[in-house]
Parts: sequence; C-alpha cells; structure tokens
Amino acid sequence: MALLELNGMCVHYGRIQALTDITLHVEEGEIVSLIGANGAGKTTTMRAVSGIRPLSGGSVVFDGQDISKMRADLRVVRGISQSPEGRGVFPGMTVMENLEMGCYTRKDRKAIDEDFERVFDLFPRLAERKTQVGGTMSGGEQQMVAIGRALMARPRLLLLDEPSMGLAPQFIQQIFRIIKEINEQGTTVLLVEQNAQQALSRAHRGYVLETGRVVKTGTGAELLADPSVKEAYLGVA
Repeated sequence: MALLELNGMCVHYGRIQALTDITLHVEEGEIVSLIGANGAGKTTTMRAVSGIRPLSGGSVVFDGQDISKMRADLRVVRGISQSPEGRGVFPGMTVMENLEMGCYTRKDRKAIDEDFERVFDLFPRLAERKTQVGGTMSGGEQQMVAIGRALMARPRLLLLDEPSMGLAPQFIQQIFRIIKEINEQGTTVLLVEQNAQQALSRAHRGYVLETGRVVKTGTGAELLADPSVKEAYLGVA
C-alpha cells in the first residue's frame, strides 16, 4: 500500500478546472518529483494534498485512509507537512520562533528537542542565527527555515514546493543535498520543482504535469533520458 495515493483528483478555481483526473502514488521512503511549466498544476496538487485546496472530484488517500475532507491542520497531525512556495517565513519572528510554529500541535517535549537538534544538524547556519528575525535573512536562509519548520512537525510525508526558487546557485546545490539527506533519514518527500535536472536526478520516480493533467511518468533516470522531457524541461534538443 502506497503512503500517498491521489485517485482521479480534480480541483476547480470557480469555473476553471485546474486539475483533471490526477492519479499518482508515493511509496514510503521515496522522493517523487512533479515537474511541469508554470500553470501546469503542480502547486495546486500540493495544496490539495495538504488540505488547503478542496477537491471537486477524486480522492486523497494517506496511509490507507481517505483524507479528502480532512482539515489541513489535522493532516499535519496525521503526518503531512508542507514547505510552501515562496517559503512563507514569519518575517517578524526569530528563527527559533519560526521553527516552534512547526511543532505547535505536539506535546512530546523530549522528541521536540531532538528535532530541534536534527534541524540544526541539517542546517548549521540556522543554529548560528537562532535569534535573527526571518525577514532579515537571505532567500536561501529563509528556505532553510521553511524546510526546518516543516520538519518540526515530524512528518511522514514532506511536501516541498519550489525549494530552489529564487536562490543563488550555491544555495540550490546545498538545498538539494539536504533534501536527499532528509529522505535518507527516513522521511518520504513529494517535491515540486522547476529545476527539472536537479529534481529528477534525486528522485526515485517522477510525474510530468501539463495543463492540470499527468502526461508522463517514470523513474527519475527514465524521465531525464526521455527526449520530450529533455527538450521541454532540460533545454536539450
């Protein structure tokens, strides 16, 4: 049984259908990447999984349970946590305060302390800047805060929406290395990313979305070698 299953999922914004019959699955322990052009439906897919966007058809099944109508906050408790597009760092809060927002539903103080240490091991720069307010940090540092905050919920499934957007090249390499490390530590990852080369080279499997539909799927290596993917998303004719 897959950890996450999307079965014929449809989403509308008013009369506009943003997603049509999205069917995909994520196995426990995988990194699965969603790639596609702007407007393809990648972020809408993530919002539907996290419960921010209601479905107009189909279902979201997590760990064998249909959660299609479950509130977003309860999905966090169930084990789904998201680092959103644009990072969403609280600009007037310190690094520590931002991270604490990620574990607001938890009561297990000892485990929370362990997760702070895990985040600081993954992101040593955050350990150095615990008292710095989020709004004064660089884009790369804010991305570290956003991912760290999502990890503080101790998710089984981590949703990462455009983690490399707007980052300098050295930060992009670092963020993707850390995503791989997070996965190797046991967290399943669903990744939306414009940087198809980076996303697919680290993914166990991937899906290509076009105009709200899945048009292609395969292993990361298969999609990297696919001529149509190379032409459309990798800049290789």
